[in-house]
Amino acid sequence: MTRASRLGALALAVLWGSAAASDARLPLRIGPHAFQVELAATPQQRQRGLMGRTHLAPDGGMLFVFEQPGRHCFWMRDTPLPLSIAFIDTAGRIVSLADMQPWTETPHCPSADVRYALEVRQGEFQRRGITPRMQVGGLPQ
Repeated sequence: MTRASRLGALALAVLWGSAAASDARLPLRIGPHAFQVELAATPQQRQRGLMGRTHLAPDGGMLFVFEQPGRHCFWMRDTPLPLSIAFIDTAGRIVSLADMQPWTETPHCPSADVRYALEVRQGEFQRRGITPRMQVGGLPQ
């Protein structure tokens, strides 16, 4: 194998490994309800979020993890799915919930500092009886 071939194979392996890592799901629990969510922990992953997605499973979602607690706001630019968001504090407690409409730039901000935000299909929190002050289990530290 030539040096160029080895470098090409290495680049493909790295790309394949990155794609595989993004497919990993993190199990979260809110009361008796289980979710399998994608993780958005880097600035690039958080910026991309669920943009362009046209489908999300009823127990699916995306968990945004921030390095520092703050009043992290969200909008729906380039996102065709209607979503609900739970803003979660450092202790893992839901601070507030919001429904977000597709393709809008309306900011949705938490009522207090949060370290996490969980996006799911719009209405899933309401259908499951999930409300503010409930505890979220399985959050990464």
